[in-house]
Amino acid sequence: MEKVQALDLNSSFPRSPRETMAGLVHLPRMVDKARAAQSGNLGEDIYPCPLDQKILDFLKVKPDCFTQLTVKKEDGQISDWAAERTRDRTQRERDQVNSQILDSKPDASKMSYFTGLRDSIDPTRTDVTTWTDLIDLEEGRL
Repeated sequence: MEKVQALDLNSSFPRSPRETMAGLVHLPRMVDKARAAQSGNLGEDIYPCPLDQKILDFLKVKPDCFTQLTVKKEDGQISDWAAERTRDRTQRERDQVNSQILDSKPDASKMSYFTGLRDSIDPTRTDVTTWTDLIDLEEGRL
């Protein structure tokens, strides 16, 4: 099978962590980052980052296996794969992992880094308190 085209994250951004695939937030972004990592175009992004790891754990898959999947399958096929992989999970479990990602805030050890980065982008945005908000602010979506 032909390789799926990867984004060059040196010059563009992956999808928002708020976007969903198979009912899971952040999964489309993780697909973009995995493909970019495989092609050597990850830029300043991190794969797998702690938010990626939450989805990887939920899917019960290792990062290298997921990466191989993303370069061989289109988004629709990955969505079907993820839906099949999580068919035994309840909606409550899906909602829980989605909340863990959307509501994830820096702990005390990362707060200084978080506020420094946020303030370097827009010091007036004290409403930005989650990692998801910060990502979307940094990438111009918030």
